[in-house]
Amino acid sequence: MAEEEDEKPLNFHEMELDDRILKGIAKLGWYQPTMIQEKAIPLLLEGKDVLVRARTGSGKTAAFAIPVIQKILNSKQRAAEQEIKALILTPSKELCHQICTVIKDLTIKCSREVRCLDIAPQVDLSVQRPLLVEKPDIIVGTPSRTLQHIKAGNLNLKTSLEMLVVDEADLVFSFGYEDEIKKLMTYLPKLYQAILASATLSEDVKNLKSLILHNPVTLKLEEPDLAPASQLTHYHLYAEEMDKAAILCSLLKLHLIRGKTIIFVNTVDKCYKIKLFLEQFAIRTCVLNSELPAAIRCHSVNQFNQGIYDIIVASDEKSLEDPGVKKEEPVKKSKRRKDKESGVSRGIDFQCVANVINFDFPLDTQSYIHRAGRTARGNNQGSVLSFVSLKEKVLLDKVEKKIRQGENDESVFKTYHFKLDEVEAFRYRAKDAWKAVTRIAVREARLKEIKMEIFNCQKLKSYFEDNPTDLNILRHDKALHTVKVQQHLADVPEYMVPPTLKSLTGITRKGKRKREHFRTSESSSTKLAVKKSNPLISMQFEGFKKKKH
Repeated sequence: MAEEEDEKPLNFHEMELDDRILKGIAKLGWYQPTMIQEKAIPLLLEGKDVLVRARTGSGKTAAFAIPVIQKILNSKQRAAEQEIKALILTPSKELCHQICTVIKDLTIKCSREVRCLDIAPQVDLSVQRPLLVEKPDIIVGTPSRTLQHIKAGNLNLKTSLEMLVVDEADLVFSFGYEDEIKKLMTYLPKLYQAILASATLSEDVKNLKSLILHNPVTLKLEEPDLAPASQLTHYHLYAEEMDKAAILCSLLKLHLIRGKTIIFVNTVDKCYKIKLFLEQFAIRTCVLNSELPAAIRCHSVNQFNQGIYDIIVASDEKSLEDPGVKKEEPVKKSKRRKDKESGVSRGIDFQCVANVINFDFPLDTQSYIHRAGRTARGNNQGSVLSFVSLKEKVLLDKVEKKIRQGENDESVFKTYHFKLDEVEAFRYRAKDAWKAVTRIAVREARLKEIKMEIFNCQKLKSYFEDNPTDLNILRHDKALHTVKVQQHLADVPEYMVPPTLKSLTGITRKGKRKREHFRTSESSSTKLAVKKSNPLISMQFEGFKKKKH
């Protein structure tokens, strides 16, 4: 009996948390802590330095946010003046926005006592200066942005800081923040509690650990990198570029893929090529990549989470960096300006994603793990479908070898059975549509999208500040129209639907109803007689003439 009591999971109300935090947790619908939260929160409340290693979607953000808020509330009881107590560093602006949102949700019942400020938005430093003068309790930002404010004299952490959190620690160095982190350390006090949260324990994390942590407790949960097979299903389908496009179109038009979907590609150009391709079939999608303004990226993710649109095409450019290349070697620079503080496949909480489609197979194992981590989060079900060309088969084998570690001998990837010959008509349509998306059309689409989004972001900023509800009208899945759209491609005639799917898709029923209605409609002579008998339509009235006779 004693052993059973020891194994009983610890609930939030048993962690000696403030009632106001418990009310915020209840409002978020978190009934029970995840494994990492159960282990990390008590240790952090004790004041220990902790290295948290847990897979994507396991609740790492709340694992460090709850103790930070609790310790600030405790210090408020004896504090003489308002001071900045916690600094949270993340590699991307989207993550900063997300963490700040989680903290504001948790402090909904103590928002006056605990204030949080996101300094990641790329506005002029002078704009954020008045907000920093008020000394909010928690600062969230990227390393470079935080360092800029410190050097400008807007931020002083030397005397007041008590807690430092680095989220997605394994990405901080790979995003190029090594120098900024080392410089930041010189502006921090000698004594503070430090927390590192990471999905992997790479060499970068070990270097960061030696730089920031002091005698830390390492929480490495015995769990796989991804959700179990009962929750997350991996499918693969061998196809070359042209067939990938035909299959993607068929899956979406025949409703074989339902629910929120993220389509991952490796380049920004491919992002727009997929969008323009699907646009021809009246399939609306939203694009996410590092070239778009940070505010737009965050707003796009929020609208996706709210269910305003269901399909995102995201580029995972970070995976293109060869992990074997030394940092000293010169890297070929792109002419296009990209935001290094952006990340799609990592950390961002895309809610209730049912499907992840790898149109381009990721170039390394970690990228696959983090892409797949966008679905099957928490207790939700999810699936990953990877299109694999012959060149990418080697990458598939590497990923399977990695995922199978600690699993049974059964293959992780299931074959997605799709008979391409049954949708030959889609194949012809897709071939023409894919060829219509030329390099010039893609370039024009990129420019048009960026201009549209920058206009929406800058020109309408003051308007949306005064009218926040109207921000929902601003959609990010609008058609770009750089490729000629043929209206007939949006329809799926009955002959194109495979016989095995006619009862499932519900497409043919609409057609039958239309034909039945056409057959049973009235003849033209009957319609003419009805019109003549109606004086309001025929403008002829003979009623008074009859009375005179």
